[in-house]
Amino acid sequence: MGEFVRLETSEGIGTIRLERPPMNALNTQVQEELRAAARAATADPEVRAVIVYGGEKVFAAGADITEFTTTTFQEMTVRATALSGAFDEVARIPKPVVAAITGYALGGGCELALACDWRVVADDAKLGQPEIRLGIIPGAGGTQRLARLIGPAKAKDLIFSGRMVDAEEALRIGLADRVVPAADVYASAAELLKPYLNGPALALRAAKLAIDGGLNTDLASGLAWESQLFAGLFATDDRIEGTTAFVEKRKPKFTGR
Repeated sequence: MGEFVRLETSEGIGTIRLERPPMNALNTQVQEELRAAARAATADPEVRAVIVYGGEKVFAAGADITEFTTTTFQEMTVRATALSGAFDEVARIPKPVVAAITGYALGGGCELALACDWRVVADDAKLGQPEIRLGIIPGAGGTQRLARLIGPAKAKDLIFSGRMVDAEEALRIGLADRVVPAADVYASAAELLKPYLNGPALALRAAKLAIDGGLNTDLASGLAWESQLFAGLFATDDRIEGTTAFVEKRKPKFTGR
């Protein structure tokens, strides 16, 4: 798809693969190619779930800092919004998405992982938001998604200090969902997604929209949003199949319609 980011599809899983050696630094080109890959994964009906993967050695070690040394305030005002928007495209993929993390997921790399639904982490990986050590803060979702995921106190610890956490601590604080040997990261991510590949795609989409949307509003508005999505599923073939299969005591055969 792009020079540094491509979307590969196999057996219902779309893999958004970062390939910008040696550390998958997230420069402007990678940002835009990532946005395009996320949109392609969203649009492709053959993609039922997504893995974001940086390869066997590293997930993404962050932004390309060489671009920051000469960037002006006016330029970064535009770029910061674009970078955050590219990660939002990943977060808005209406399908289950897992980050398969090897090596390092730092700065923008950690923010990219936070835009996914789950994180499968190698047992020797390091994660963190080290931006404070450069005199800046996370600017692509780190202050917002990290606090929502692990709580404000733990997020402040990581962001204020800029320290890295190992896989064990990441699992303990909720930043990682599974920790496996590095060689097993991609396979474990695929295994996590397997139950959803033949599931009710529209109901999975609605569930993700309901949860993510509810996190950004008050309870009453979230409940109203949930009710709308719930009712909308009664217009789907999968709802008919699912409820009928239950009554008939058989396994449903969902079609994603």
